[in-house]
Amino acid sequence: MGGRVARVLAGAERAADAEGVFTQVSERLRRALPFDAAVWAATDPETGLVTAPMVVEGLGGRERCAEYWESELLEENVLPFRDLARAPVPAAGLRAATDDLPARCARYRRLLRGQGVHDELRGVARAGGRPWAVVSLFRDRGAPFGRDEVDLLAALSAPLATRLRRLARPLPVTGEPPPGTGLVLFDQDGTATSINDEAREHLASLPDGPSVPSALGVRLPIWVLGTALQARAVASGHDRAPARTRIRTDRGRWLACHASALTGADGRPGPVALVIEPATASDLGVLVAEAYELTPRELQVAQEVARGLPTGQIAARLFISPHTVRDHLKVIFDKTAVSSRGELVARLFTEHYSVRH
Repeated sequence: MGGRVARVLAGAERAADAEGVFTQVSERLRRALPFDAAVWAATDPETGLVTAPMVVEGLGGRERCAEYWESELLEENVLPFRDLARAPVPAAGLRAATDDLPARCARYRRLLRGQGVHDELRGVARAGGRPWAVVSLFRDRGAPFGRDEVDLLAALSAPLATRLRRLARPLPVTGEPPPGTGLVLFDQDGTATSINDEAREHLASLPDGPSVPSALGVRLPIWVLGTALQARAVASGHDRAPARTRIRTDRGRWLACHASALTGADGRPGPVALVIEPATASDLGVLVAEAYELTPRELQVAQEVARGLPTGQIAARLFISPHTVRDHLKVIFDKTAVSSRGELVARLFTEHYSVRH
C-alpha cells in the first residue's frame, strides 16, 4: 500500500497551491483507482465546510454543484462528510454502505441516479483530527468500488491533509486595504435577495470555482452558498456545527464568511444573513497554528507573545514554569522559521492580513 500511496502523491509536494495538489493527485489516482468523474474540495479545518479551491472533473452542469451541497447539508444522507471526518476509516463506497441499494441515499435519488452514476466513493483528508479536504469519486459503470480501492483512498487521507495544511501558511499580501463588512441576505428558500457593495467587492476577489448565478447580478461561489446552507441546517436542527468558513482571496488575503438564520415574529426561522469580512488574527489563530503544526500549548504561548507579555507573565498565566515557556518558544521559532518574538507575531498574526505597499 505504501508504494501505491507514494506513486499517487508524487508531484503533490511540488504543487504551489491546493488546486495543484488536487489536480496532481487526481491524475495519478485515476490510474490506480479508475473513476469517471470527481469533485475535490478544500474544507475549513474547524467546521468542515467547503472552501476554495474546488476542482470538478468530468461532470457536466457544474451549477448542479449547489444541489449536491444542498443535499449534503440539509437532507438525511448515507455517508455524509461530517460523519466520515470522525470515522475510524475516513473513506467509504456508497453501494457497499447501502448493501448495493444506493437509492436509500437522498443524494443518489435526487442527483446521482439521474446523472448516470453507478457508485460514489467518498473520502476526507484529515490531519491532527481536523478535515482539510473532501473528495467524491464517481463511477458510471462496471463494478462498484472495492475494499482495496476504499483502503487506498483512506491511506491517502493523512499525507494529503498534511500537504494541504502546510499550504495554508500565510502569504504576504499586496494592494489596497480590503473593503469592510459585506452582507448578503437569502430568503427561506435559499435565494439571494439583497447584497451590499462591500460583499460585491469581496465576491469579486475570490478565486474561480463552481458558482451559481443570482438575480443580484453576481455569481455566488459554492463556498458562500454552503455557509448559508449550513445556517439553515443549524436553524432546522439538522446540524449543530458553526456556519463559518475562511476563504483565501486571489491576493492571498483571508476572508471570514459566517451566516445565521434570522427568526421571525412567530419564532420560526426566517431569512439567512451572511457576512463576508476581512479575517482577523483571532479568526485565523487555529488555522495558522495548524499550518505550522503547532500544538495547542504552543499556540497558547504564541498568543501570549502576541499580547506583548514577557516570559514570566506567560508562565504565570499558563501555570507553567518560565523554563517551559522558553522551551516552547524555541520549538515555535524552529517550526515557523523565525528568530525573534517580533518576527513570530508578524508570521502568525500579521502577514496574512496586513497591507503591504
